[in-house]
Amino acid sequence: MEKAGRTVLAQIRGRVQGVSFRAWTLREAERHALTGWVRNNPDGSVTALLVGPEAAVAAMLDRLWVGPAGAVVSGVEFDDVEAVQVPVRFTIAG
Repeated sequence: MEKAGRTVLAQIRGRVQGVSFRAWTLREAERHALTGWVRNNPDGSVTALLVGPEAAVAAMLDRLWVGPAGAVVSGVEFDDVEAVQVPVRFTIAG
């Protein structure tokens, strides 16, 4: 299996649902050549798994603070995690 680089699980809080945050994240992740997924959570936050080169993941973490028009991000918390299986593309998981 090819080394994934860095794998991060991020939780984004604020007004991040109902503003196309998942679709925006998908486009941004593809622009940064990342794989992984993004999903809405019942508590109103969004979670994203970001997998790719260190610099690309770091850039995406910065972008998550911005979000799409209409989003108001109040927090981005993340942890580096070990990728058990490297996703082949970036998807909207739910």
